Amino acid sequence: MSSTESPAGAQQQAPGADEGGSDDWAWRARIRAHPTGYRVYRTVVGVVGLAIVGLGIIAIPAPGPGWAIVFVGLAILASEFEKADRLLQFARRHVHRWTVWVSERAWWIRVLLALATLLLVLAIFWTYFDLIGVPTWFPDVVEDPLHDVPGL
Repeated sequence: MSSTESPAGAQQQAPGADEGGSDDWAWRARIRAHPTGYRVYRTVVGVVGLAIVGLGIIAIPAPGPGWAIVFVGLAILASEFEKADRLLQFARRHVHRWTVWVSERAWWIRVLLALATLLLVLAIFWTYFDLIGVPTWFPDVVEDPLHDVPGL
């Protein structure tokens, strides 16, 4: 049994909590003392965390903070689920390695990587608009030129 899956009533620490039994985690100990409340709490954390991760995944190809939203959702899940914590640590390590690798490259390589990312995002949008169609709720100034794009 993992530390987050032990029977209710057992004194547990959330991943990342200090072992000193700080009052910051006392509210969790009270929740865990009641088996039904603990199951409800874990279910709510799981549903909210998965919903936020799902929104982040949907937002990844769009301009904006898609990956940041995914990491927030993973952090919520990691607060209660050990596997999510391991996945979050794995992702953090690899994002850090990628950031260091990119920062060590020449400026023109970073520009090429940015252009490749832009092309990927444009390809995703083009594919989406080709399959689903251009949304009619777009303002006319945006919608009309999109209809002139080849393949749409």
